[in-house]
Amino acid sequence: MTEEMIRDEVPRTAPHPGLARRLGAEAIGSFFLFCVVIGSGIMGETLSGGNVAIALLGNTLATGAILFVLIAMLAPISGAHFNPAVTLVAAIRREIGMGEGLLYLGAQLAGGILGVWAAHYMFDLDILQWSEKTRTGGGQWLGEGIATFGLIFTILGAVRYRPEWVAPAVALFITAGYWFTSSTSFANPAIAIARSLSDTFAGIAPADVPGFVLAQIAGALFAAALGGWLFAKELP
Repeated sequence: MTEEMIRDEVPRTAPHPGLARRLGAEAIGSFFLFCVVIGSGIMGETLSGGNVAIALLGNTLATGAILFVLIAMLAPISGAHFNPAVTLVAAIRREIGMGEGLLYLGAQLAGGILGVWAAHYMFDLDILQWSEKTRTGGGQWLGEGIATFGLIFTILGAVRYRPEWVAPAVALFITAGYWFTSSTSFANPAIAIARSLSDTFAGIAPADVPGFVLAQIAGALFAAALGGWLFAKELP
């Protein structure tokens, strides 16, 4: 989601937050989002007794819950992107400058990677890791394209018609995406990179990250084009 989109639909009473606060919100939000994705995966795998479905269910519920909280709390500050695909669409729509977008990307990656390392430390694992979990192939790439398309499309539609429902809409879409996409719905280039640094339940092998990122960017661009047309404001 983007702060600019929300500002169009919901009157703001506070001044526009400064860049440092916006970057801080992106870094903190990414920290908690990525930490929850990795940490809940570790916890789920540890407690599930080898039942992958139960582990994935725990991972899913925790991710959906933290997304709701983070978006509701931080969207008024930074727009609660936590995702380079969302930032890319905001830049395409000229709601954020390219330079600011690059700073957002840096904050998302820095905060997110720290979140991954924090999860490792909490569970007494090696902080520095490389994932060995293979996630590749046409089916998984299609899953990531569809997941990212659906995420961006959800954001654009909710902001246009139900801005108060953006947080639950995004959280519910990702919750569903964990189960209906073959890739378990990363839908986020930064989290794909960060998850390559974790040889745990939610990890992805570094060699498989480029395919995921390309699919995510393609899905985001398609959603931006279709959503820009379908959700366009009517002219007087």
